[in-house]
Amino acid sequence: MRCWRTRWSVSWIRPTGSPMSSSPTIAPTWPGHERIMPGPNGIGRGAHDDSTGGGGRMTGGPEQVPGVLAIDGGNSKTDIALVALDGTVLATARGAGYAPYRDGAEGAIGGIRPLVESVAEQAGLRPGRLLTTRVSACMANVDLPIEEERLHAAIASEPWGRTAAVTNDTFGLLRAGTDGPHGVAVVCGAGINCVGLRPDGRTARFPALGALTGDWGGGSGMATAAMWHAARAEDGRGEPTALSAAIGTYFGLPGANAVAEAIHLGELAEHRLHELVRVLFDTAEAGDPTALRLVDRQADEITRLTLVALRRLELLDQPTPVVLGGGVLAARQPLLIDNVTARLAAAAPLAEPRIVVAPPVLGAALLGLDHIGATPAARHRLRDAYPTTIMPSVSPRADGQRTPVRD
Repeated sequence: MRCWRTRWSVSWIRPTGSPMSSSPTIAPTWPGHERIMPGPNGIGRGAHDDSTGGGGRMTGGPEQVPGVLAIDGGNSKTDIALVALDGTVLATARGAGYAPYRDGAEGAIGGIRPLVESVAEQAGLRPGRLLTTRVSACMANVDLPIEEERLHAAIASEPWGRTAAVTNDTFGLLRAGTDGPHGVAVVCGAGINCVGLRPDGRTARFPALGALTGDWGGGSGMATAAMWHAARAEDGRGEPTALSAAIGTYFGLPGANAVAEAIHLGELAEHRLHELVRVLFDTAEAGDPTALRLVDRQADEITRLTLVALRRLELLDQPTPVVLGGGVLAARQPLLIDNVTARLAAAAPLAEPRIVVAPPVLGAALLGLDHIGATPAARHRLRDAYPTTIMPSVSPRADGQRTPVRD
């Protein structure tokens, strides 16, 4: 793993023995959310005055709605919420996934723009004028400082907010699952990532560039691994596994190799592979050894990420929230969740695992409200709009209700 140091002082985790110091650096509170770049009129960097609208330009004057434009850009979908200063959710929109590595920052913003226009229209706001106070963007596939910088520049040029902040979506998950900047979060959705944060601003992060930087798992990784084992079982290179028949049956084909052929020929959309995560868990629940090993490997990876972050931030000896989220974890599969919590109980007994089941855009919105000085009542109102926000333990309370986090 490498270390990047930027003017935002975000520290990336490095292995022991790295030629660089392994001590985390100091960053103000929530990383990425201290960057305010006002122009001459208090408008975000890259904005333009005296325009009639369109083309990413804005006119001068006050924002139309004091509050936050929250953006959660995920691998599989993008969610946007316009939230008033008092925590009221004024409008929401959902679109396709966010892929700046493929489309570039400007191209990716082009996919977000119609969603912003949708929430503005729902809220009765005028196009071409400054929408709100703060843009708070928590984005997947924004893993390096240069990626944050490029996306920030693209967002700041839009007529969306007076100030803008961009950070990785895992920080949004952490905020959704805690009442302050303290804890570790692991997102396991299409991909996998982990961040840690102390109240003094020290952070721990991973490059999270997939197999190139040592990552394993997430929905995409698990589905690919299931296909790999199933295909090898069919042609004799691997041990038999019920995954072969299960994968074929799911797609209505003879087996895993037939599924691979259909994807190769364009007869089956490759993005549908993520559906195999459910097949993998079903097969594991039926006792298939190969499927069980894959689930166990995912639990091990989630735990390793958590422990490294806790260790780097010197949090192993104190009660620390460990926030688990993303589609794979939010599904609350007992084979995975029980495995993770058992591993954490053994290796980090003071860790406090909890599962966020609310839409990740909640975290982005909370970060935005934090920045603009919203009241605790406003944050409570926002959380109330997402009634299944948090599970502080694996099992529901005795009364069957979930205990929400309260800021």
